[in-house]
Amino acid sequence: MDENTPLIPRETLKRSNARLYLAAFSAVLGNLSFGFALVYPSSVIPQLQRGDDPRLKLDTHQISWFGSIFSLGAAAGGLSAMLLNDRVGRKPSIILSAVPSSVGYLVLAAAQAVWMLYLGRFLTGIASGMTAASIPVYVSEISHPKVRGKLGSCPQMTAVFGALALYGLGLVLHWRWLAVVGEVPVMVMVLLLCFMPDSPRFLITRGRHEESRRALEWFRGPEYTEEFLRIQHSVNTQGRIGWEELRQPFYYKPILISVGMRFLQQMTGITPILVYLEPIFHLTQITLEPQYDAALVGAVRLLSVMIAASLMDKAGRKALLFTSGFLMFLSMLTMTMYTYTPPSHHSNSSTPLLRWVEGPSQTTPTFDPITLIPLISTMVIIFGYAMGWGPITWLLMSEVLPLGARGIASGVCVGVSWLTAFVLTQFFMHVVVAFGLYVPFLFFSVVCVVNIIFTGVCVPETKGRSLEEIENYFKTGRSFTITDTTTAPHD
Repeated sequence: MDENTPLIPRETLKRSNARLYLAAFSAVLGNLSFGFALVYPSSVIPQLQRGDDPRLKLDTHQISWFGSIFSLGAAAGGLSAMLLNDRVGRKPSIILSAVPSSVGYLVLAAAQAVWMLYLGRFLTGIASGMTAASIPVYVSEISHPKVRGKLGSCPQMTAVFGALALYGLGLVLHWRWLAVVGEVPVMVMVLLLCFMPDSPRFLITRGRHEESRRALEWFRGPEYTEEFLRIQHSVNTQGRIGWEELRQPFYYKPILISVGMRFLQQMTGITPILVYLEPIFHLTQITLEPQYDAALVGAVRLLSVMIAASLMDKAGRKALLFTSGFLMFLSMLTMTMYTYTPPSHHSNSSTPLLRWVEGPSQTTPTFDPITLIPLISTMVIIFGYAMGWGPITWLLMSEVLPLGARGIASGVCVGVSWLTAFVLTQFFMHVVVAFGLYVPFLFFSVVCVVNIIFTGVCVPETKGRSLEEIENYFKTGRSFTITDTTTAPHD
């Protein structure tokens, strides 16, 4: 065996994946609801500003909270998943997320005051944080190496599809009905997951070996025995994890890589860009209708995630991360230069935002081709993010985290990610009003350079590797190959 020899022979992977795909689809419906809820303010805020109810008119401060409180809820949901993932299981954790999600959408649909808007956003954020910590782990653990890259990108793909659905439906539906529609994928997810097995790896860690065998046979068919023994051996050699074990490189290195990637992912500014997509288009004074621009960007985002899914197991994770970081850097820098306003003229720079807060203009501006620059730049930002730093950070988190710490560590990653997103989303509009739109985009372009360096120095290439091989990489230092002395399962 050498570094190019897969742990599980390729011939054993030639099987029907229909049940595996069905289980993955059932789980990632939670991410569809997550994507829908994340960008909910983008279409809703303009409707609220044009509405006749003075109780729901939002100023700049309220808009910032309406956009950002979702991330605060997602951080709380991610931290709660730390306990749920390892205590009740991956699948039950996903199902439990339906409770705050359903209640949150109901509160939004019935909102009669601004605090109800905040509460609804916070509850849907909790649900999204729970699914963000549980779904990638579940999908990764039930997948085999040949399809794990494709399936690992599905959570991000369905989140993107959910956002696109929000942009599209926002063109024709009232904002209250948008909240009602958000309930649909949650209900379907719960119904389907009730018939799916839990993660075989989780079941082994709980000592439920016979149930794990049945689950693995359901996913793989009759040729599951060898993989079951490998998983069992991996669990047996790890034992229980305490603070002392976390000081070992086998544990802290993959955890630091995962936390670092999730932190840097949010530092690119993707959440405030998506949440305030229509306001950004108002600020850049694009002469096309902002709501149609947002739907167009959503379609580009979905296309790019589909491209990334097809390349994940061919080009590799690192190549896509490098490409993603470079595209985002160029487009962020373009937005910085386009939106730069000299300090002496800055007093006029917030006028489009103030006009948008008071209510979008009903007049149709004359088309100006130069305003296509921010639209194209934003599309490239979204395209680049969705090709690499969007889906791959979720996939790598579920791949590199050691099995014994996967539930808790994934919750920490999601908590760090969404706390970062909350801070950025909360201050984004205030920075724009105080200094201009170019300041945050300049900051995001610098972060993209840091991301490229981080990818080259810290991120391992996991393409085609089993989860046990990836664990061995961190256990031995730099080797994926598992020798006979380490692979022989215990009697």
